[in-house]
Amino acid sequence: MKNWPLAPVGVHSIAIVCIAVSSLCVGLLPVGALAQQSAPASAPIPAGTGAGVHSPNSPFAPLQERADVLPWSVLTDVKTRVEKNRMLPVFPAQVLALHQKSQRIQGFMMPLEPGEKQKHFLLSSVPLTCSFCVPGGPESMVEVKTKTPIKYSLEPVVVEGQFAVLKDDPYGLYYRINDAVVVK
Repeated sequence: MKNWPLAPVGVHSIAIVCIAVSSLCVGLLPVGALAQQSAPASAPIPAGTGAGVHSPNSPFAPLQERADVLPWSVLTDVKTRVEKNRMLPVFPAQVLALHQKSQRIQGFMMPLEPGEKQKHFLLSSVPLTCSFCVPGGPESMVEVKTKTPIKYSLEPVVVEGQFAVLKDDPYGLYYRINDAVVVK
């Protein structure tokens, strides 16, 4: 078997491409396909994939609800609008009120760089099912930038930091936490 050299593309680039593709794919699906995924036909057509699906085959347990963290149900309650061939988020007032305030979020780490310690990663509402696939839409992920590197974990982590609601992120992300620290 011939060894093919890997392209000089980082995991960060691949993750961002996956997010962008998942965001765009919703806009490319025919309305009928989206309606089949939603509950009753009279319900509004979903614009994203919500919190993602926790695979029943996953070796990891779903997140346990905690009163001290921002629930994913709040973050995933986002609509979208199309503007100049782009899908942009439309956040409810409850989400906009979180902007530039300290928040705690619980989720599964999705590293953007190789290494045991991570300073920049995505936090997801459900665990990854493959190394290059995102488990949900952009509303189910938070970009995290930590003060100091933290050890990568397959188990859920809780981070706290300055929360930002991103209305027009070039990578298609909806949320970011800056200066994050790990909370037990």
